[in-house]
Amino acid sequence: MVAPMSESKSHPFDSLSPDLLIDAVESAGFVSDGRLLALNSYENRVYQVGIEDETPMIAKFYRPDRWRREQILEEHEFCFQLVDQELPVVPPWRDAEGNSLSEFGGFSFALFQRKGGRAPELDNLDNLFILGRLMGRIHGIGAMRPFKYRPKLDSKSFGWDSYKLISEQFMPKELRPAYDSLALDIMKKVEAILDDYGEINHIRVHGDCHSGNILWRDDNPHFVDFDDTRMAPAIQDLWMLLSGDRQEQTLQMAELVEGYREFYDFDVRELKLIEVMRTLRIMHHSAWIARRWSDPAFPRAFTWFNTPRYWSEHILQLREQFAALQEPPIQLMS
Repeated sequence: MVAPMSESKSHPFDSLSPDLLIDAVESAGFVSDGRLLALNSYENRVYQVGIEDETPMIAKFYRPDRWRREQILEEHEFCFQLVDQELPVVPPWRDAEGNSLSEFGGFSFALFQRKGGRAPELDNLDNLFILGRLMGRIHGIGAMRPFKYRPKLDSKSFGWDSYKLISEQFMPKELRPAYDSLALDIMKKVEAILDDYGEINHIRVHGDCHSGNILWRDDNPHFVDFDDTRMAPAIQDLWMLLSGDRQEQTLQMAELVEGYREFYDFDVRELKLIEVMRTLRIMHHSAWIARRWSDPAFPRAFTWFNTPRYWSEHILQLREQFAALQEPPIQLMS
């Protein structure tokens, strides 16, 4: 097996000590009571920070050198636009001057109000109808103007670049021929589908709309963590809410779209992109872990990654996905 990449023995987040965390939060004008709780986040570092005589705040420290300042501010501005339209989004906290992004100790960080809730039950069709309505409202605002600095979801960054990284630096030698052949076939099929589809309408989307980024409480969902927001087809925020077999996904999509159409037009053609988006996400997810393997948090969290068994199962998953790319897209029931 090719040795995992290692940029250095230390990592930028190593300097994110409890004292630095508290000092950063207090630099924004709060007084911490010293209570810290690390939350489940790998790309960035996110903590619940106790505030004296007030509700705790959520402090998000952005991974250095991932997003430029103007890209983070575009994320924040999108959230503020959604909140202005009374959408249930948890936006960054702003100080008296309207600033939402702070700098401290070499880190960019933002603060958020704490919101409680649980993951939604995505097999509940009533829940999907509600989520469809909200997603239609989000996309209606997202389509008003494009991002200037945020990237676009495309086959190069999510597919080709992921394939190249895995093949050259992580795939075990004995599995590389099978992986290379399959990945090339997959990407050729993806490109053929995209070429046949023609021009894609890219809008501002959440970008990572899985159940972990939706807090459900009292039959009301709240969307959190717009860290992956980017320009993408609207279907990117819908297909990730699907689960189960083809028949179940067909029923689920029908509920999503019924709610969605109350606020924004749904382009039925985008159903052809579901398996393309799913394929690119599978490839990108493995490459994402690979790119972060020098971060000590990743080997601790993904203990099964970068083993022969993992890569064998990854190849099997891609074979199944290659078969799915050959199938006709799901259809909306009339």
